[in-house]
Amino acid sequence: MKNLRQHKILDIIKNEIIATQKDLAEALRQNGFSVTQATVSRDIKELGLTKMSLDGNLSRYTLAGEKRTYRSEEHLKRLFRDSVVGLDFSENLIVIKTHPGGAQAVALAIDQVGWKEIIGTVGGDDTILVIVKPKRETGVVLKRFEDLSLNRG
Repeated sequence: MKNLRQHKILDIIKNEIIATQKDLAEALRQNGFSVTQATVSRDIKELGLTKMSLDGNLSRYTLAGEKRTYRSEEHLKRLFRDSVVGLDFSENLIVIKTHPGGAQAVALAIDQVGWKEIIGTVGGDDTILVIVKPKRETGVVLKRFEDLSLNRG
């Protein structure tokens, strides 16, 4: 049971922003695990989890040594509002057009937000290529980008 629970903890912190032991305990309960905060605390220590800073005084649990920097979707929204001028797609590829010089910052923010459907981006000067896997998720990712683009207020 312990191994299963700890495997679930790693899955949870990979896919969600978990800032406190209480949040992690609640996420485990939602996944069918009956845990106490003491159990969660021991699991965090045994797994070697650490806290990583996010934008604006926020933090999240992450696996020690994880190099990926997670940034908030708020940061991505700001970049979309300030830089993105168009979107298009074909198959599992999404093309994002930005103002000149804006593509690399937006591509980096997309990479850092950590959406599991995006396997990578390539940012030029004013164009970003986003690769989505599996192909059937392209519409979901495109919709998220469109929602970010519409959030220009």
